[in-house]
Amino acid sequence: MHRVIVLVAAATTLCAPVPSEDFDGPRRTSCGYAACNQSIPGMVNVHLIPHSHDDVGYRKTVDQYYYGIVTNNTAKGGVQYIIDTVASEVAKDPKKRFVQVETEFLRRWWKEQGDDARRLYRRLVDEGQIEIIGGGAVMNDEADTHYQSTIDQFSLGLRLLDEMLGECGRPRIGWQIDPFGHSKETASIMAQMGFDALFFARLDYQDKQRRKDMQTMEMVWRANKNLGSSADLFTSILYNHYNFAPGFCNDITCSEDPFIDNKRSPDYNVDEKVSKFLEFINEVAEAYTTDHIMLTMGQDFTYQSAHMNYKNMDKLIKYVNALQQNHSNINVFYSTPSCYVKALHDANRTWTTKSDDFFPYGSDPHSYWTGYHTSRPTDKRYERVGNNFLQACKQLSVLSGTSEEESKRGLDYLRDAMAILQHHDAITGTDTQNVADDYMRMLSQGMDQCGSVISSAINKLLSEQSGTGASLALESCPLLNISQCRTSERSPQFLVSVYNPLARPASLYVRLPVAGRSYVVMDHAGTTVPSQLVPVPQSVLDLPYRNSSANQELVFRAAHIPPLSLRSYKVSSAQSTSQGHSVASSDHTITNGNVTVELNMDSGIVEKIYMNNIDLHLSQSMLHYNAFLGNDAESANTSSGAYIFRPTEAGVQKITDKVNVTIYKGDLIQEIHQVFNSWVSQVIRIYKEENFIEFEWMVGPIPVDDGVGKEVISRFTTDLDSKGVFYTDANGREMQKRQRNSRPTWAWNISEPVAGNYYPVTSRIAIRDEARGLELIVLNDRSQGGSSLRDGQVELMVHRRVLKLQHYAEALNETAFGAGVVARGRHVVVVGNTATRGRLLSNQLLLAPLVFLSPGDGNPVQVKGLKNSLPENVHLLTLEPWRNGTILLRVEHVMEKDEDSEMSQNVTVDLKEMLAPMAVRSLYETTLDGNQKLSSMERLEWRTADSARPHLGHGANNFSVSLSPMQIRTFVVTADHGTFPPTAPASGGHSTFLGNCSLLLFCLCAALILNVAKLV
Repeated sequence: MHRVIVLVAAATTLCAPVPSEDFDGPRRTSCGYAACNQSIPGMVNVHLIPHSHDDVGYRKTVDQYYYGIVTNNTAKGGVQYIIDTVASEVAKDPKKRFVQVETEFLRRWWKEQGDDARRLYRRLVDEGQIEIIGGGAVMNDEADTHYQSTIDQFSLGLRLLDEMLGECGRPRIGWQIDPFGHSKETASIMAQMGFDALFFARLDYQDKQRRKDMQTMEMVWRANKNLGSSADLFTSILYNHYNFAPGFCNDITCSEDPFIDNKRSPDYNVDEKVSKFLEFINEVAEAYTTDHIMLTMGQDFTYQSAHMNYKNMDKLIKYVNALQQNHSNINVFYSTPSCYVKALHDANRTWTTKSDDFFPYGSDPHSYWTGYHTSRPTDKRYERVGNNFLQACKQLSVLSGTSEEESKRGLDYLRDAMAILQHHDAITGTDTQNVADDYMRMLSQGMDQCGSVISSAINKLLSEQSGTGASLALESCPLLNISQCRTSERSPQFLVSVYNPLARPASLYVRLPVAGRSYVVMDHAGTTVPSQLVPVPQSVLDLPYRNSSANQELVFRAAHIPPLSLRSYKVSSAQSTSQGHSVASSDHTITNGNVTVELNMDSGIVEKIYMNNIDLHLSQSMLHYNAFLGNDAESANTSSGAYIFRPTEAGVQKITDKVNVTIYKGDLIQEIHQVFNSWVSQVIRIYKEENFIEFEWMVGPIPVDDGVGKEVISRFTTDLDSKGVFYTDANGREMQKRQRNSRPTWAWNISEPVAGNYYPVTSRIAIRDEARGLELIVLNDRSQGGSSLRDGQVELMVHRRVLKLQHYAEALNETAFGAGVVARGRHVVVVGNTATRGRLLSNQLLLAPLVFLSPGDGNPVQVKGLKNSLPENVHLLTLEPWRNGTILLRVEHVMEKDEDSEMSQNVTVDLKEMLAPMAVRSLYETTLDGNQKLSSMERLEWRTADSARPHLGHGANNFSVSLSPMQIRTFVVTADHGTFPPTAPASGGHSTFLGNCSLLLFCLCAALILNVAKLV
């Protein structure tokens, strides 16, 4: 590294963007690595990176940020003006550069422009003056997002960029500068999309200081141990967060002095500013290993008046570079992240590597950003339901051959809403309440739009396969989370239609609130299906805003529904039948023969379970931490807030010493109803033929009348000897080892032993007793924070209500109907040698079958989707309409290497056979996002200190595709729509969708009540 010589001299909208073909005339492209301003060998080359970080919602809504509306004393933050003024200013000087990140905002701006503005912007992109980086619709969170939704939001953003800007609009640099910690899976996804490098700013303060000291701020991240070099990504950590160099924020949002270079002015400050800048450069240079350093010149919503920034940066460059005449070795110039990466690559250095992730994120000794993994739990669940709905909408659009125009109208709104929800202040729950409500509004409307597509597609398939022109009037029951559904409660006869979005048969127990005393359920073959009436928990009946006459739920098993298929069941009220009823029991156990749960009747708490021929001492209880309340003036007084989890030193608190218990038994389902107090209750249940235990918790309104915020957990305690180790998933995929009170790459100075041991849990958390060969897995239905604070123990935070208004955001004090928000959700527990079972259950929870109702006396039907099932270790990740009548297809190997002796083997799938009855004519493989042919992808290769990893193969023979563990392969498919031969005639009603679903769903969102689908 060249040491710096410091010398001071005397001197939203949803309209599709106009595709690239609409622009006439030749295009000169010299973007990316070919567009770099020249550095000077032998000097310290300082790359200035003009940028603006523009949150897609945070303290203001997406629209308010785009248009620059002032609300609640917030800054204007008008993104439309940023894009306007940057383009105008950069066009004046070919040396000027700017990086544009958030595609969602660029798409809105592009739609509003005329051809002249679009041509100018495209020219600036083609010539490398404006560089597109990041590429996603938003800068996604990396902790609480599921990998399926992360891939979707990148795919959408990169597709829009291609349509607007063509080849030069495709970024090669990841730009995750604001998420609160960084996951291996996000880095792996970027690598598989062809990115060459990733930049970020936030990591643990101890880790960052160590990396500065050891000059390891840049590395090659081994992001997935299963995928070889395919998942490796060069990674650079920004020195000064993502802000301007100190003292050089010359923007309308800042207060620093500009360059005053009139020597006759008493305020002349060039010498002072140049000296300060060179002092900072010297500090930065000590942390990096080449003669290139990168300085971000921007921060939140800067460049609304780009001229101010560029005029002062021009002077900075001029006066610093003038010192080269006095033998300074500093060379400052406008640059981009791509040009900086290219310079590092050309240096041909050997880089260190990293194979763990960057969680948890601690910004100081008492600020661990682990609360946001649970913040706004109802929003987190609703987002997961939205993804489930979106995947079904995509699949049915393809299977039915719905026209591209019709499917896009319905799909685009939900695609966009789901993409926006991945933003690092959306799914995280760190937004303000008005913004959270707006996100939920978008999701509700998107689901309503896609609902019309689902209804149309199902009825088209039904008509084709029945040969009768039959149709179903499909409705949804969005308030099943509070056991309320108008159709099932009021209709003496109705159809229940269940759609399976998995590419293999699936079963679920349907649960519907009913007001009658007896029912008959019949399937499409005319066979009576066993059913049972189960009491609605008293805590649900007592909800003051519940408007329902139902005090029981009808439960039946929709068994072995074929892949991507729909099956309906006829439900009829009856005077007397042999239907099963739940009977109150005084026993202290429930069992289905395979699984047994045993209570301690003195405490009302579970004390033992039996599963997979294993007896295990397991207790489970609901507890809470009291939230620390300080003045936030210094680290020691940091409060718990929307981002930060900080419990008081008193530790975990019991909710009660005695839980009230009622046990109900029947042939299909047995339940333990627990009431801890007036605001915490739970149902523990087991189902016939299912090999797991379900814990359905309900928490709220959390009381805060005592002035103390509370953070509620579900804790499982066993006698497993886990030796301080537990495992959490990376965004739903690879399991990661966690060592309590430890970090893999540095000696952790422990100041917050609870919060500092919390990690994001997207889909599951596990502990293992290696000596006994046993594992406990707890699966969750949304992102939550979790840990193992003692051997044999697992806990997940389910709800939190904290009262401190921090400088980060408003207090996390959600209310609905005049009280604190009530959240309801599920944990699924599996014990044994369970890695394979946990992965399969995880997919079933993520893409649970969807349930629709049709009032009236119709006949049950079956609508088939795929002809053949995929192997159990292969998941159909994506099937959606793509461009120009093509189909986007992703298939995934769900197992890790050495996880299972059989399921972890390579597997081959015949895509043509899988997609029958569609006639597949051709396909080509793409990068993970689907927007670039895989054969066109070229990535920079980096030298590392450890041995090189093999590149993952992409073997294919015609339509036969091989998959290695954890591999996802993406294809663009051309196929002709086909259908199964007509089956038995069916009759039904007209084709509508959802009834009052839109209104109910919007009310549900606004009230922030958890939309929990009771799906198994």
